[in-house]
Amino acid sequence: MTTVKVQYAKTHLSALLAAVEAGEEVVIARGNREVARLVPVNPGGERELGFVAFGVPATFFDDLPEDERAGWEGGS
Repeated sequence: MTTVKVQYAKTHLSALLAAVEAGEEVVIARGNREVARLVPVNPGGERELGFVAFGVPATFFDDLPEDERAGWEGGS
């Protein structure tokens, strides 16, 4: 973890963000008092898609009926 003063953070924000993207935490201090912490928004690693148990029926990927497909494709 790196600690920097406010003025340094203002001047070197792009470099600090690159360090955070690489996984480092950066603390910003005003004087000797720590006031903020920069951390990655999405820490690395795989995440499972979705947040509720849901499944689609096997017929979900079947072809649409001709009349419905024509409606999607702009035909009549």
